[in-house]
Amino acid sequence: MGAYRRVLLKLSGEVLMGEQSFGIDPETVARVAEEVRAAKDTGLEICLVIGGGNIFRGMAGAAKGMDRAQADYMGMLATVMNALAMQNALEQLGVQTRVQSAIEMDKVCEPVIRRRAERHLEKGRVVIFAAGVGAPYFTTDSGAALRAAEMKCDALLKGTSVDGVYDADPKKVATAKRYDTLGYDRVLSDNLKVMDASAVALCRDNNIPIVVFSIREQGNILKVLDGSGTYTVVNSEGK
Repeated sequence: MGAYRRVLLKLSGEVLMGEQSFGIDPETVARVAEEVRAAKDTGLEICLVIGGGNIFRGMAGAAKGMDRAQADYMGMLATVMNALAMQNALEQLGVQTRVQSAIEMDKVCEPVIRRRAERHLEKGRVVIFAAGVGAPYFTTDSGAALRAAEMKCDALLKGTSVDGVYDADPKKVATAKRYDTLGYDRVLSDNLKVMDASAVALCRDNNIPIVVFSIREQGNILKVLDGSGTYTVVNSEGK
């Protein structure tokens, strides 16, 4: 695990809610930013992708009966708000951060330009990619897989509310078994809810391991990186 030079950290928007039912909890954002800084201080180059569920699902009533593409665009805008909140938290900790959005909005952030993002990483900045892939019908998981491939990341770290991938929902099934490793094809054939299928396939085709862990446990990013944490790795060697 410790051999990573550059990683993409994918966080669900729900992580930023803390104990709230929706929205952005500043204390939780600050805690996650602290963990990102600690990981970066080990010499790691870090890209971030954050979902939008904390904002847009809070307005889910508005999306009922709405055109799917329109709703997806609203979700993309929610991810930009989350990216700006995380940028602010990181910069308050002294970590230089750039936000690049797949939907251009030059007043608040840069457009996604791969070579510019490369340069930011080389200069020790964190790059947050917002607005998914910039098109409807794709999730932020697909956005994370795409950016991980574009930026030639050594791994995609998916921070969720559970500590890995299980054969059933551990919140509902007490006997659910956690996998240490899994193969991409097994995830797809068994429809295990790691990420959506297009994201898993993109990681498989580019041989990018997916590491699923709990972001809710404090200090867990560092534990996962040094191999001492609890997580599931999806890769080509897994069964």
